[in-house]
Amino acid sequence: MPEHHKTHNVNDVKTLFEWKSPGRPFKKRGKQYYLTALLIMLFVEVILFLFSQYLLMVVVVALVFVAFALAYVPPKNFYYKISSEGVMVEDRFFLWKELYDFYFRESENLETLHIRTESFIPGELILTFHESDKDKIKQALLPYLEFREYIKPTFVDKAANWLTKNFPLENK
Repeated sequence: MPEHHKTHNVNDVKTLFEWKSPGRPFKKRGKQYYLTALLIMLFVEVILFLFSQYLLMVVVVALVFVAFALAYVPPKNFYYKISSEGVMVEDRFFLWKELYDFYFRESENLETLHIRTESFIPGELILTFHESDKDKIKQALLPYLEFREYIKPTFVDKAANWLTKNFPLENK
C-alpha cells in the first residue's frame, strides 16, 4: 500500500494536554533565611565537633550548600505532556501502568500535581502548573488514574510542617 494511503491506527498516541512551567516550586528567599540557616548549621556543627563526628559535619555543610543553591537559583521551565500512553516530563516518559494515582497539594504557595508511581524510585512525580490549567490536567488524568481528594500526611510531612511552623527560617 502506498505511503500516503495509510489509515491512522486506532492506537495512535493522542496528546491530551501539554504545558511548560518551572521544574520545581520556587520562592525567592531573603537574607534572613540564609543567616538563620547558617546560624543553625553552626550550632549543629559545634555539637558534632564536640562529639568528634567529623564526617557528619561534612554532610551537614553539604546539605546546607544544596539547600542554599536550590533557594538561590530559580528552576528552568520544564515541558510536561499528558498523552493517551502516559505522562512525559522533559524527555522522561512514564507509561500509565507505571503510575498509581494523583492528587494536588500546595507547596511554596504554589499548587503542585503529585502523581504516585508503582515503583519505589522515583515514588512520586511532582509537577508544577499554572493555576488556570488545574481542571484541564485533572480531566486529562481521570480516565487513566485514580484521583485522591485527600492523602494522609506521612510522619516526614508532619515533622516538616511542625518544624516550618515552629522554627521558621524567615519571617513572613
